[in-house]
Amino acid sequence: MKKHLFLTSMLLLTIFIAHAQLPSFDLGIKAGANLASLKGDVASSENRLGYQAGVWARIGGLGFYVQPEAYLGSKGGKFEQEDQNFSGKVNFTTLDVPVLVGNKIGTNNFNIRFMAGPIFSFLLKEDVEKAATDFRGYRDQTIGAQLGAGVDLGNLAVDLRFEKGLSNISKSGQYDQKQNLWHFSLGYKLF
Repeated sequence: MKKHLFLTSMLLLTIFIAHAQLPSFDLGIKAGANLASLKGDVASSENRLGYQAGVWARIGGLGFYVQPEAYLGSKGGKFEQEDQNFSGKVNFTTLDVPVLVGNKIGTNNFNIRFMAGPIFSFLLKEDVEKAATDFRGYRDQTIGAQLGAGVDLGNLAVDLRFEKGLSNISKSGQYDQKQNLWHFSLGYKLF
């Protein structure tokens, strides 16, 4: 009897370990809001409300995953420099591509996730309301870093992230501006 119990336990343990090691793949859509601000030499602390909408994939196993995403977003901020008496506002439309690495704790229907990784932003459109005479515009590509947490409830995913701009977005070598954002998004797992 003990031998059968031991063999059954070992079989169940083996099935559980094998199932846990199988890679998983999820694909979904997301939409949300962000609060963006410019930081740097000629930046203000004013937050700008923006949006994001796109797709995500999650590939992983053993509780760890890689989550590439692609979404359209709007961001921007206010810039000013008192000693040269100029100020203005800028709005961006970007294609953002974060590649996040994370860990999830819990079951497939309910889990808590933690993630971090780089984000690559590609400028699609810039709208500057007012600028200095030597204003040269913004870079076509920038890089940043995201850090955040999320919860999965069945097919729904809720994320809160902070994005820190790592590269200067201004084409002018004279001014240093970096984009920082808080993201809040809702996602839906399609499969």
